Amino acid sequence: MRLERLNTNKFKAFLTFDDMRERGLTKEDLWQDLPKVHDLFRDMILEADDELGFKVDGPIAVEVYAMPAQGMVIIVSKSIGDEEFDEEGFEEGYIEMQVTLDETEDIFYEFEDIEDVIAASSRLFPFGIQGGALYSYKGKYYVKFEEFDVDVVDEDSFVALLSEFGSPSTVSSFLVEEYGKCLMKYDAILELYNTFIKK
Repeated sequence: MRLERLNTNKFKAFLTFDDMRERGLTKEDLWQDLPKVHDLFRDMILEADDELGFKVDGPIAVEVYAMPAQGMVIIVSKSIGDEEFDEEGFEEGYIEMQVTLDETEDIFYEFEDIEDVIAASSRLFPFGIQGGALYSYKGKYYVKFEEFDVDVVDEDSFVALLSEFGSPSTVSSFLVEEYGKCLMKYDAILELYNTFIKK
């Protein structure tokens, strides 16, 4: 589990499917109100307190985004304002949560360097992938694949190839699209392959 502080009232956790398997959780479990899901959230809050100094002293909102073949991004926000909540519940060790669940079929990967994206294109193009949109944001590069970009290939093998060069992004694709720079809107892998690899 990777944690990242977003601001004073919000942090993000990224859970791979391996992290979830270790805890005996499936993606479907997060949609249910199970004791092991509560344990996961409690562990996450404790780890955020430990690593990030994130103190929970009131209700929290939890947004869970499922990404195919990559894992889950979980954003935890402290509620701000005068919302009413049962303070006695907190004394007993309970946390009041409002959980929002969302699932995306997009595959969104982060790369440290443009050379990594070019190297990925050299493996992805022969594999049958030509699509994708390329973005830059805060010194990193991001490639977003829509569902139709990968519907002709084995998704697990595709993600394994991508993981050789980059990692699943814990930054939201919406944030990168809004505040980053779009370098190639369509067929990024094809363009990179033709420009840098094809002899």
